[in-house]
Amino acid sequence: DLADRERKRNRNHPKLRELAEFYFDMFSKTRRFFVDEWKGDLLAAFRQLRETGALEIIASAATHGLLPLIQQQSREAARAQVLIGRDVYVDLFDVDPSGFWLPECAYAPGLETILQEANIRWFILDAHGLLFGNPRPRRAIYAPCYTPPGPAAFARDRDSSRQVWSAQEGYPGDPAYREFYRDVGFDLPLEHLGPVARGSRKFSGVKYHRITGRGVEKELYDRNAAEKAADAHATHFLEQRRAQIRELSALDVDPIVVVPFDAELFGHWWFEGPRFLELFIRKAAHEDLRLTTPSEFLEAHPTQQRIEPATSTWGDKGHLEVWLDPGNSWIYPHLHAAVRSMTEVARLHLNHSNPFADRVLKQLARELLLAQSSDWAFLMKTGTAKEYATKRTIDHLARFNRLHEQFVANNADEKFLGECEWRDNLFPNLNWRYYCSGAL
Repeated sequence: DLADRERKRNRNHPKLRELAEFYFDMFSKTRRFFVDEWKGDLLAAFRQLRETGALEIIASAATHGLLPLIQQQSREAARAQVLIGRDVYVDLFDVDPSGFWLPECAYAPGLETILQEANIRWFILDAHGLLFGNPRPRRAIYAPCYTPPGPAAFARDRDSSRQVWSAQEGYPGDPAYREFYRDVGFDLPLEHLGPVARGSRKFSGVKYHRITGRGVEKELYDRNAAEKAADAHATHFLEQRRAQIRELSALDVDPIVVVPFDAELFGHWWFEGPRFLELFIRKAAHEDLRLTTPSEFLEAHPTQQRIEPATSTWGDKGHLEVWLDPGNSWIYPHLHAAVRSMTEVARLHLNHSNPFADRVLKQLARELLLAQSSDWAFLMKTGTAKEYATKRTIDHLARFNRLHEQFVANNADEKFLGECEWRDNLFPNLNWRYYCSGAL
């Protein structure tokens, strides 16, 4: 609707009209794909891609909790994050996951035993997590290493990641690419936005400007120029990886370069990111290097060194201070108290089979899991949406505490429980018994 009205509004402005037509076509195709072809079920599309071998889809922690900090206070709470995340994957794809994404690439010794319990074959950590391992890896970060309990650790290649991820040094900051922050949702009169706005300003997805440069007037976005930039960057990235692998040819095994990213970079922050990926994949198909997945690599190269990785994250300075500093440390005593309450009440009811108690225990686990999301501490640290992150943390802990107090007093309020379930009813098959040591 908005893109259609933009076509009419810009009918006398050729460049803006062309961009409005582009957005109208893009939104129309997206709607057909989402509504008509896949009936609103994107998981079915991903399931098909996984089954055909086009993608390897992996699991992650239930609510992206920072596992080293959670484990430090309670192994059971870290175990619950991992096993509930694993269970969600199984519910969606009907198979066990081979790989596991550690939230924030955050690793600490002991997590590998939980991953082994979840039948995870491999995970990814940051480069220094492997480089500072004991003993030191003979092949640096260019081959996985098995941890003593079993799962293999792959290390993120920082040079490759920086070329793509960094808005300052990397490709997404190119002046030809679309400017994320200039959006008609903020540029046009509110009444023109229609149902997209619903009475308040927000991003609409219709953006007419390119990055251009810092501190300068933003020029109009040129789709052809952006396409050329994406093609050039895909070629450059391929050449850099080819040169990198050539330098690694002296290794006694085929090297692997692991380049993980947040998915939201591609298409959200970096509008041309999906096109860059497509071009890179197509170009790589004609080269002697091969795109692979960690599972495929382990199957082809099952013999690897065994080491104990070091505590690490992909955050600033490589450790935990992004999520544990004076601006957000206040949350942890409250989270720790909630974890103690959760593990105790779960232990007390381990062998009970009361349907109402089961509902309460599931909701207690949901509120705790949601309060543990690493996003809240991150947003408090950066100052981005700090009030929102603070409110979410307080709200989930307040609901947890109220439910817990009622439950242990044998006076649970079913109306309040229903309100909590209405707000947050994720993980319908959640197993709260994971908070009991050894329970499955």
